[in-house]
Amino acid sequence: MKRNPDIKNSLINLARMVRYNLKIIFAGRFIWFLLAAFAFFLFFAIQTVWNRGVLSEGTVYSLLIFPGILLIFYPSVFGIQNDDDARMLEILFGIPNYRYKVWLVRLLMIYILIFLIILLFSGVASILLYKVDITEMAYQLMYPIVFMGSLSFMFSTIIKNGNGTAVLMVLIGVALIILQDAVERTQWNVFLNPFQIPNNFNEIIWQGIVTKNRIFLGVGMVVFILYGLFNLQKREKFV
Repeated sequence: MKRNPDIKNSLINLARMVRYNLKIIFAGRFIWFLLAAFAFFLFFAIQTVWNRGVLSEGTVYSLLIFPGILLIFYPSVFGIQNDDDARMLEILFGIPNYRYKVWLVRLLMIYILIFLIILLFSGVASILLYKVDITEMAYQLMYPIVFMGSLSFMFSTIIKNGNGTAVLMVLIGVALIILQDAVERTQWNVFLNPFQIPNNFNEIIWQGIVTKNRIFLGVGMVVFILYGLFNLQKREKFV
């Protein structure tokens, strides 16, 4: 009989922790990034239809990747600064090893929330533009989105300032776009579109490149997150 109250209390505490951490992560500003992401998506979707562009799964992927990165930008770049502004850093660093769990759980919460939003955006695109497999589309989009989010998190633990991290990530984004043509058909293309096979390209070879690209992005995510968590050991540099 004692188990039921314990389970109930654990669920209540979990719900409170999730709600509190989401409040710290997004700090009331995430709604503007969400609206901006949806506005960008609608603008480019309408422009594509107006110009009578060719609609395909690749088109939908291209239309959603930038809004997805915009969604991940704020929570991953400003997460630590929001903790500092809320005066939570001293508390977190005062509890041994707890800070790793907190930020790891927060990253997981961020990625789950972004995935759900991308599912919603994919559903809208499937209705208004071109019918796609919503789950597969969201899954593929999460690779570059989580990669950029994890990279942002890592740099935020190095720079320890949201604005500085934001400037650096914008510069990295511009550099990746400039290099897009050079790496377009290779596994090193962060923004590789798995639904759009290049002209005169063998489909089997292309699938191999896509698989290697997803492995590259997946390994990058893990390395960036682990290095970011490792940086959190340096208490004196944060508090």
